[in-house]
Amino acid sequence: MVCVCAFALLAIAPSLARSAEIQTGEIKPVPGGYAARADVRELIAEMASDHAFDESELRRLFAKVRYQPKVVAAMSRPVLAPPKWFEYAPQFLSAARIDGGVAFLREHEAVLQRAEREFGVPAEIIVAIIGVETLYGRNTGSYRVIDALTTLAFDYPRRASFFRGELKHFLLLCREQGITPLDVKGSYAGALGLPQFMPGSLRNYAVDYDADGTIDLAKDPDDAIGSVANFLARHDWQPGQPVIAPAVIELDTRDAVLGRIDGGMSERRSLDAWALDGVSGFDLPVGLTPDPVGLLMLEEAGGASYWLVFNNWYVLTRYNRSRLYATAVWELAQAIKSAAGAWPIDEATRR
Repeated sequence: MVCVCAFALLAIAPSLARSAEIQTGEIKPVPGGYAARADVRELIAEMASDHAFDESELRRLFAKVRYQPKVVAAMSRPVLAPPKWFEYAPQFLSAARIDGGVAFLREHEAVLQRAEREFGVPAEIIVAIIGVETLYGRNTGSYRVIDALTTLAFDYPRRASFFRGELKHFLLLCREQGITPLDVKGSYAGALGLPQFMPGSLRNYAVDYDADGTIDLAKDPDDAIGSVANFLARHDWQPGQPVIAPAVIELDTRDAVLGRIDGGMSERRSLDAWALDGVSGFDLPVGLTPDPVGLLMLEEAGGASYWLVFNNWYVLTRYNRSRLYATAVWELAQAIKSAAGAWPIDEATRR
């Protein structure tokens, strides 16, 4: 048995070494480029068989695709410890981001009002997502998306399956919209446009909100606004319902309640269950839905704060599965709304 195990380890050692080289961004491209690789040829054959792509055209395309070591390095960058709220939040709540949000809100007032009316998502939430993602379109990414996705699909083993799926979506997207794949720029992870949709999300949730015959999330703010609103609505955003509310934990039940929090979040429970455990201090609107809610902990500079989070907060995590991200979007939205002052929107649409 020892000999068999030793042989198995020797057999996989080269692939482990290759994986280590890939994830540090040190591996050299295969001669002939991606089009010469067997695993890429398999994907090409699959796209031809399942989606009627021309194999020779795809081979010519992948011959022009370039391995991007910086993409792998960025994805593999070690996280020594998860950031704390007080470390994470300031970059998204800066004066520049708030002022930029107010300017975006006013510049696109009519389409934001329309999106709020049609999808039920508050305008400031839509603006805040675009602000957090790309600073209102200023930082949409400079990588060729085909390079980034191919590199991650074939030279980043940890999430190869996910990125291979996104690469397929990207090829389909380009064909559907008549786009040349080599011309599209995005983030190092292959996200696109003002709202940074991955190709699969773009195909499933993006909308041609100005009805000009194309969906352009990079240069068309109307499409970006409508697409963000549609994404949130399709993930069950509830109009007029709260996102987050401050909570107070009674001293004699504090240890038991905090024992339910893991990584800054609890499981979801009914409001009655939280109240029985001594969680209070929240001011809730009339007509609150009976959905279970979670308890969120945020690391403040002077200690911890606690919050009840509702269905709409969880919808924000469908955009990015991070408690800090969802809360930053909400905080930025409130700051933009406050700074904008008397913004002409019909409050009745929110109820």
